[in-house]
Order: sequence, then C-alpha cells, then structure tokens
Amino acid sequence: MKTMLNVALPKGRLGEKVYNMFEKAGFECPSIKENNRKLIFENEEVGVRYFWVKPSDVAIYVERGAADIGVAGKDILLEYSPEVYELLDLDIGKCRMAVAAKADFRDDKQRTLRVATKFTNIAQQHYLSKGRDIDIIHLNGSIEIAPILGLSDVIVDIVETGTTLKENNLEVKETIIPISARLISNKTSYKFKSELINKIVSEISAQMEAKND
Repeated sequence: MKTMLNVALPKGRLGEKVYNMFEKAGFECPSIKENNRKLIFENEEVGVRYFWVKPSDVAIYVERGAADIGVAGKDILLEYSPEVYELLDLDIGKCRMAVAAKADFRDDKQRTLRVATKFTNIAQQHYLSKGRDIDIIHLNGSIEIAPILGLSDVIVDIVETGTTLKENNLEVKETIIPISARLISNKTSYKFKSELINKIVSEISAQMEAKND
C-alpha cells in the first residue's frame, strides 16, 4: 500500500491557490473541486489526502501529527511558535502585521501604552524590543473599534489593503513584519516521509521561480 501524505489546507481562497500549486506539482485530487461539503479528500494513486481546516488551526494539525504538512500564515507561526519545520515561503496570502491608531495619535512615552490585539505575543515581543511599557488588551474581533471607543491607544493587527482602517479614521503607524503563507511540516513526518515532502518543496519552488522569471 502506498504511503499517504496528509495535507492540511486552510479553508478559503488561499487554500484553493495552495491546492492548485500541489496539483501542478503532481499531487492532484480531482474530488476536491467537486461542489460538496466534504472536508477530507484522497487520491490513493498519487498517495495524498487533503483536508480543509480553519486557517488558524493548520499549525495545530501539523504540530500534533494529524497532518504531515500544511500551509499556515507567518502570523500564526510567530504568535504560537508551534513545534514544526518551516519549509518554504509560498509568496502568497501577503499582508503585514502593523501598529495602527487614530491619525492624530501621538505616543506619550510617560504613560503605559494600551495595545488592543489578538496577537498578544507578537505585540509583546515588538514593544519589548523597544523597551516600551504596555498594557495588552486581548480582543478577538473588530479590533479597529478599540481606539475609537477609547479602550486602547493603538492596535496591532494584520493589514492587507488598509481600507478598513481608513473607513474607521485609523492609519498605520508602523509595520512590524511582512506576512505570507508558509509551507510547514510535522517534525516526525519530515523524518519518515522526507522524500515525498522534499519532492513537493522542490516542485513548488520550481513553479515559483518560473512565475518570477
């Protein structure tokens, strides 16, 4: 029986782009394109099994071995530091982690800075490197409201186009780090399925080089 490679794909547009890369690399699974509500798809002939999971959960599936490889945003890897190998920057799903605030905000260094974010570790590391005293306010959604209602001075969040910020009279004050989708691997899987995993890495790398030529 053929060794199956379990691949966790992030649900949504990003996952579809990633699947297309895998398909071009010779790991196709036609049933994934059928219009149904299934979450697991396999093609025994090429030895691959895909499953759709919430983007923020991909790293958990890979770290714990339910998936051999998967695709996660650099933001998730920085925030949660999962025990996985980061194999490749896929150069898609690009955005940035940034500090944003009201246009007229000026940082008073004498005061503790109130920071609203769901990325508490990234925010803490960023301000620790500056020696800035902060008060983290952990929120899960609609973080843009926090400075408007006076709950926080600034927010640390993912910014793609900046439209949501502009519509709420906020602006980016500084970029912390650029973010993109990364191919990650379970550490044990990499040991036992390295040939298969490295084949995918080299095929996808070749696709990316061809695109950039």
